[in-house]
Amino acid sequence: MAAQAAYAEVLDQRQSIDLQGLAPLSGKFQKKTVKGSTYWYLGYRDIDGRVKTVYVGPDNDRVRTLMDKAAASGVPNEVVTRQASAAIALGCMGLADKHFKIINRLAQYGLFRSGGVLIGTHAFLTLGNMLGVHWEHAAATLDVDFAHAGKNISIALPGDVQFDAKSAIDSLEMGLLPILSLDGKSGAQYRNPADPELRIDFLTCEHRAPGYVRVPNSNLVLEPLKFMEFSLQKGTQGVVMSKNGQSCIATIPSPARFAIHKLIVFGERAPAARVKSQKDLLQAASLICYMKNSGRKQDVSDAWADALSRGKGWRTRAEQGRSALLARFPELADAALWIGL
Repeated sequence: MAAQAAYAEVLDQRQSIDLQGLAPLSGKFQKKTVKGSTYWYLGYRDIDGRVKTVYVGPDNDRVRTLMDKAAASGVPNEVVTRQASAAIALGCMGLADKHFKIINRLAQYGLFRSGGVLIGTHAFLTLGNMLGVHWEHAAATLDVDFAHAGKNISIALPGDVQFDAKSAIDSLEMGLLPILSLDGKSGAQYRNPADPELRIDFLTCEHRAPGYVRVPNSNLVLEPLKFMEFSLQKGTQGVVMSKNGQSCIATIPSPARFAIHKLIVFGERAPAARVKSQKDLLQAASLICYMKNSGRKQDVSDAWADALSRGKGWRTRAEQGRSALLARFPELADAALWIGL
């Protein structure tokens, strides 16, 4: 509980600092409903007179309180660093510095304001901090994964929020180069030839047209994957922390949707490849077990029903993933978790 409280304080302080950056902008906070969820934005006129929009966060008590305080004096960065270091000392998990550096720089350049979502193991670790759980089995990861709505911008944010992926990655000066696709253009993965195990992947939901998705005016190239949209919808804000106490705000999937998506991904894999995807089941089980024991069964049930409602292919893969999950973790065979259609 102490680690979770410390995490919540870091989140409040980091959001306050981010909103302080909006204080000099003369504009109005605006609400917008996207795919059934409500979000706050700041609309303002740039120096050239054009109207622009900055994403603030989801409509909740914390964000509304921070908006009220946006014009007041801010929280110094060193205070947040001390608080984040305290949270890690109390049990929160910090990311490796080079991984945090990538996430932080992309956040600074506007990836999450433009619809990006942090996924994969780094999102799982951040969810653990948010929930007050220290994952004993959290495996080290060598890649940093992001997802984006691509041209389906209505899943996430307004279309006038822009992000330059190449400039952000070049500014890191970490030797990360885009892997070329078959047509000779930049692909959706970046690697450092001198450190080949470190990579950045940009993913999106599957589209009708084959091949990579190239987002106009963003230098962002995305690799389509089946079922990815499930993690892109109804995300939440979390604070990502490094082992040395640095922090930044990122959009991450909701715990329940992250877990159910892992089951769907497991079901999508060929049977021969499922032995290698036990991490998917373990992460799903960890989150579902937490929600089962903390009065949040309805969250899992709602996400499960949503997955089943999307058609035969979704249902088949989700049920295959659940069968594998319950075979390994029979204590999760609680009917209240799996109320489908």
